Amino acid sequence: MTSPAGLTASLGRRRAYWHAAGCLAVLCGALYVVRRHWPAVESGAGRLAVADHGWLLTGAVAAAGTWAASALAQQGAVMGRLPGPRLLAAQFAASAANHLLPAGIGAGAVNLRFLMRCGLPAGRAAGALAVKTATSAAVRLALIALLAPACPGLLRLPRVPPVAVAAACGLALLLVLLLVTPWWSRCRRALAAVLADIRALHARPARAAALWGGSLAFAALHALVLVAVTRAVGLPLAPLQVALLYLAASSAAALLPTPGGLGSLDAALALALGAAGTPGAGAASAVLGYRLLTVWLPLLPGLLVLGVLVRRKAL
Repeated sequence: MTSPAGLTASLGRRRAYWHAAGCLAVLCGALYVVRRHWPAVESGAGRLAVADHGWLLTGAVAAAGTWAASALAQQGAVMGRLPGPRLLAAQFAASAANHLLPAGIGAGAVNLRFLMRCGLPAGRAAGALAVKTATSAAVRLALIALLAPACPGLLRLPRVPPVAVAAACGLALLLVLLLVTPWWSRCRRALAAVLADIRALHARPARAAALWGGSLAFAALHALVLVAVTRAVGLPLAPLQVALLYLAASSAAALLPTPGGLGSLDAALALALGAAGTPGAGAASAVLGYRLLTVWLPLLPGLLVLGVLVRRKAL
C-alpha cells in the first residue's frame, strides 16, 4: 500500500509533468504561429527592434499596472478584506497560469485557490470570480459603446457566416433544453447566490468602487500598452482608435478558448489594425510588442511566483 507521503509525492510529480506539458504546448503553438507568418513577423520584429524605447517603457509600466488593477477588482468582488501583498502576487501568478490553459481556466483556478485559502467557501469564491468576470465584460462593452461614436467608421460589423448562425441557434436550443432539465434548479440556485453577492457588494460603496474601478483600469491599461507600442513603432493611428480596436479585438478573441488568447487575440489584433489601414509589417510589430510586454517578459517570473505561492500554501 502506498504511504500518504508517497502518494503526495506522486501527485506532485504528476502536476509537474502536466505543468511542463502545458508550457511545451504553449511554446509549440507560438512556434507554429510564427512559422506560418514568418515574413511579416520578421519584418515586424525588425521594426520593433528600432522602436522608441520611451514609449516601450511606458507600455511596460502600463502592463505592470494591470496586475494591480486586477487585484483591486478582485478585492472589490469580495466582502471581506484580502491580504494585499498576497493578492497582488496571486494576480501576477494568475496572469502566467492563464497562458497555459484555455478560456481563462488557469487564472480562474489560481484565484479560486487563493480565495479559498483566504477562508472563503468554494461557492462564495466561485461567485466572486463570476462577479469579477461579468463586471469586466460589462466594462469592455460600455467602453466600446462609448468610444465607437468618437471613431466613426472604424468598426464594421462582419458578415455572419451560416455556420456561426447555426452554432448560435444550437446554443439557444441547448439553453432551452436546460430549462426543462433538473440541472436548471441547480443553475438557478447558483445564479441567485451570485445576484445576492452583487447586491451585497453594491450596498458597500467602497467595494463597488474597487470592483468597477479595477475592471475599468484593467481594460484601460491593456489598451494603453497597445497605444504605447503603436506609438513606439510609428503607426499613424490616434490613441482612441487603437483603444477601440483593442477592446473590440480582445472581446472577439474571448469567444475563442485558446490559452491566454494565444493565436486568437494575435489574429484579432492584426486583423483589426489591418482593417484600420495599418500595413502588415506595422500590425505585426504592434502585436509582437504588445505580446512581449504583456505575456512573454512576465511569463517566467509569473511562473516562479506561482511556484513560490504553491510551496508556501498560499494557493
